[in-house]
Amino acid sequence: MTAAIELDGLVRNFGERTVLSGLSLSVPAGTSLAVLGRNGAGKSTLLRILATLLRPHAGRVAIFGRDLPADGWAVRGRIGLLSHEPLLYRELSGRENLTYHARLHGVGADRVEEVLAAVGMARRGDDPVRSCSRGMVQRLAVARAVLHRPELLLLDEPKSNLDPAASDLIEPLIGRSSGVTRVLTSHDPEAALAEVDLVLAIAQGRAAYLGPPSGIDSETIRGLYR
Repeated sequence: MTAAIELDGLVRNFGERTVLSGLSLSVPAGTSLAVLGRNGAGKSTLLRILATLLRPHAGRVAIFGRDLPADGWAVRGRIGLLSHEPLLYRELSGRENLTYHARLHGVGADRVEEVLAAVGMARRGDDPVRSCSRGMVQRLAVARAVLHRPELLLLDEPKSNLDPAASDLIEPLIGRSSGVTRVLTSHDPEAALAEVDLVLAIAQGRAAYLGPPSGIDSETIRGLYR
């Protein structure tokens, strides 16, 4: 079976600074991967590379067997990205934003209403995004990320700005029970470890740990964030 994600010697620089250095891993389809590390470790950079938004400077990156960046066009429609930026137009309503993205992906209007209801935003769907609270915007961003039923979810701090009730609401869409391949970062590593199959810990741009959650101890985790 073709792996959902394959990295072989991935390198990414910003100017003279190497952010990711020699990362290699294989993520089977349907697997949930947590990427851990302190701020600036390269977690978001890795997600942006997997989302085809950044080019690697060296090494191989493949999504569903298609090499990036050359074959990025072939996999973008199979990827859902939830980043720090909600990727929503502030002057448009949530419903208008989702309708726009639905047209890009060839998705029908019924799916727009389905995801609005799923994130608890059906009644507020016509409010301009600029008038929404941070939690509401995050829920709309989740709706946008899953709108086209992606096979790979890239989730950068997915529960940011969400209270426990909202977190529970989006769980079926982006949680482990969604059944899709997931790569997630989290400011709460202990919580992340409880919902993934594989862990990549990044320190100084390199893999400090790669393996199952059971293999990384609390001392190693604390060391990542010092």
